[in-house]
Amino acid sequence: MAFRSYHNFWWRFVSIHDRRGQMGVGYSLHIGLNSVDPDHYAGWDGRLKACEADARDVAEIAKSLGYQQTELLLTKDATSANVIRKVLDHAKTLRAGDILLLSYAGHGGQMPDTSNDEDDKRDETWCLYDRELIDDEIYRILGRFRPGVRIVMLSDSCHSGTVARARVDAGGPSAEEVARRTAREAVLDGTDPDDVRPRMMPFEVAVRTFERNSDLYVALQSASAGADETPPQASVILLSGCMDHQLSLDGARNGLFTATLLKVWADGGFDGGYNRFHQDIVSRMPPGQTPNLFKVGPVTADFMNQKPFSI
Repeated sequence: MAFRSYHNFWWRFVSIHDRRGQMGVGYSLHIGLNSVDPDHYAGWDGRLKACEADARDVAEIAKSLGYQQTELLLTKDATSANVIRKVLDHAKTLRAGDILLLSYAGHGGQMPDTSNDEDDKRDETWCLYDRELIDDEIYRILGRFRPGVRIVMLSDSCHSGTVARARVDAGGPSAEEVARRTAREAVLDGTDPDDVRPRMMPFEVAVRTFERNSDLYVALQSASAGADETPPQASVILLSGCMDHQLSLDGARNGLFTATLLKVWADGGFDGGYNRFHQDIVSRMPPGQTPNLFKVGPVTADFMNQKPFSI
């Protein structure tokens, strides 16, 4: 325990300086939704068990590393207005050398891409409490951050609703059955495999939600059209819970991706960069759920080689 305390103290000390000798500051925002507003989502409440715990547990990582500000937005507080306002506040505050850790745990969704800027004609979304936050909106917000800012995003959700529907139409297993099979291959503490849910808005719910709120979503898509034509000036690393064609699993205590990330992190005992961190997480996951790593903007080798989340 003494060694662990010293180890964490040392990383807090050395990580407040980036490699150019500047002072860096850490900020974090953690979003976790165990349900959504059925009034918006066509009667669906999106009930999950572990997303709030995921948000709290990742927030503890930020606190252990000496982040200056760590905030939580849980379920009813995780509205689109609150999330957008908080992230934009960080965009105004952060300077070169600073880092933002942004985590999301909840359902992922998809909707028709009416602005025609997606190759697959679908926009991916985070299912926030009052509405879906579209990937184009997120990309546009990331474009507000200054050059030299580092952003690490963790998304424990999935966006494979259309893939799941295709399986059912073809006579294949449902999303829930795929989730149960994956859970049997994994080790989710305190979780009965037969009680596991995927973090994915069902296809039928996605269709009804878009149809009932089409004016809102078409307007949001139009306002964000072309957002991905100009890459963000900030450096963004995204670790997502699964591949596009897979499902992210909820659990009794944590989602499978977050639970595995926490084990690899080992209370700060992990020693390596982001590529190795991702590889170690993947090596502990079942074949049915493979976390992905994306880089957006000018992500340097120096950033990739830093200890994950370090200031």
